[in-house]
Amino acid sequence: MTSTAQPSLPAFKAAILAEALPYIRKFHGKTIVVKYGGNAMTDEKLKQCFARDVVLLKLVGLNVIVVHGGGPQIENLLGRVGKKGEFIQGMRVTDAETMEIVEMVLGGQVNKDVVNLINQAGGKAVGLTGKDGGFIRAKKLMLPNKDNPDAPIDVGQVGDITQIDPSLISFLDQGQFIPVIAPIGVGEDGESYNINADVVAGKLAEILKAEKLVLLTNTPGVLDKEGNLLTGLTPKQIDDLVEDGTLSGGMLPKIGSALDAARNGVKSVHIIDGRVEHALLLEILTDHGVGTMIKNR
Repeated sequence: MTSTAQPSLPAFKAAILAEALPYIRKFHGKTIVVKYGGNAMTDEKLKQCFARDVVLLKLVGLNVIVVHGGGPQIENLLGRVGKKGEFIQGMRVTDAETMEIVEMVLGGQVNKDVVNLINQAGGKAVGLTGKDGGFIRAKKLMLPNKDNPDAPIDVGQVGDITQIDPSLISFLDQGQFIPVIAPIGVGEDGESYNINADVVAGKLAEILKAEKLVLLTNTPGVLDKEGNLLTGLTPKQIDDLVEDGTLSGGMLPKIGSALDAARNGVKSVHIIDGRVEHALLLEILTDHGVGTMIKNR
C-alpha cells in the first residue's frame, strides 16, 4: 500500500515559516496601516492573536500603524447615560454630549486597552489621538442629501479630514514604536471631531504611501447579495454594488475609504475577517487570503 502519512506538526510549522519568507523580504521596511475593530476587539482570544500578529510584523521589519474603532464600547456607555446611538449613511450622529463620551471611550479607555494589549505581547505601542501634535486636522462633515441636494445633512461633531501631518508617525516608526491611533480630529478652534475609523485609516495609508491598508471586519469580506465572498474587486464593480444596494450602512465608509486609498497610491487594500485567528498574518505573510482585495483599477 502507498503511504499517505501526513507531515508531522514540526514539519508543517517549518513549511509555514518558509512560506512567509518571500513575503517578509518583499514587505520589509514597508508601511502597513491596520484598522482594528469588530469582534477582533471584543473576543479575548482574538485580541491576543491580533496583538501577537502586530508585534511579529513589527519584529520582521514592517512598519505597522494601528487605527482603532470602538463602536460597541461607545454604545455601552451611551446606554448607561440613557442615550441611544443613531447612524446616518454609516456615520454616528454626534451631539456635544455624545462627543464627550466618544472622546472618553476612544481616547481613553479603548486606546489604552489596545496599547496595553500590544505591550503585553512584547511590542512598544504608543497611544495617540489626532489632537496630539494636531496631526489630524478636521472640519465639520456635512453628508449629501439625495432627496434635497441643496440641504446637506448635519450629523453634529463628525469630522471631515482636512490634513494629516505624518511627521509624528514617522518619528515613532524610527524609534521602533507602534502608533495606536484613536480617530479623533481637531478643528481650527480646537474643537474635537469624531471621525470614522475606516476613513482615518484610509487617509493615513494614503499620506504615508502605505504598501497595504487592512480593514478588519465582522464579515468574511465584501459579500454579494447571495452572501458569497467577493475576493477581488475593481472600482467599477464596487460602484455597481453600491448602486444596486448590495453595499450599504456601515460598509459604505469602509468601502469608500478602501477605494480612495487604492486610487491614491496604496498598493493593495484588504477587507478581511477579523473573526479568524491570526487573520493579519494569514493575509500578509501567507498565500491564504482571508477576505476581499480592492484593486486600484
